Amino acid sequence: MKISKDTAVTLHYSVTEANGKPLASRETTDYLHGGYGNTLPKIEEALEGQEAGFRVTLELQPEDAFGRREAALERTISKKDFPPGVKVGGQLRGMTEDGREQVFTVMKIKGDQVLLDANHPWSDKALKFTLQVGGVRAATAEEIQHGHVHGGHGHHH
Repeated sequence: MKISKDTAVTLHYSVTEANGKPLASRETTDYLHGGYGNTLPKIEEALEGQEAGFRVTLELQPEDAFGRREAALERTISKKDFPPGVKVGGQLRGMTEDGREQVFTVMKIKGDQVLLDANHPWSDKALKFTLQVGGVRAATAEEIQHGHVHGGHGHHH
């Protein structure tokens, strides 16, 4: 079966920075192909029409990967408003100023101030994705309705 809109795709992948520094390797994920936002658009574009076993290496600039860092996604909070036990590198869920839920990474704790950052950790980085298609199948009606793959390495309800 060829990858096309409304197919569930299993990918094996590794990600490195442009200089070769590994970020993730031998990972497996399932995603719903066809513009559902389950993977990067350049990855979908490269996989369109391909079949199980297809391999490709993509070099993506930040704009085509996780974007540029945005200062507006950084904030400093008082340590007294900070939950106990969370350390630098830990993540917290919070709300943006427009009321959306956002994941923040703890970047620095200095004195009574905590620096949080909601930018993706790989933002501002040129990345190399090495991909292999492990499988392709027709998505179920429920997966299409929900906009993501269920079970396997996809989403579980």
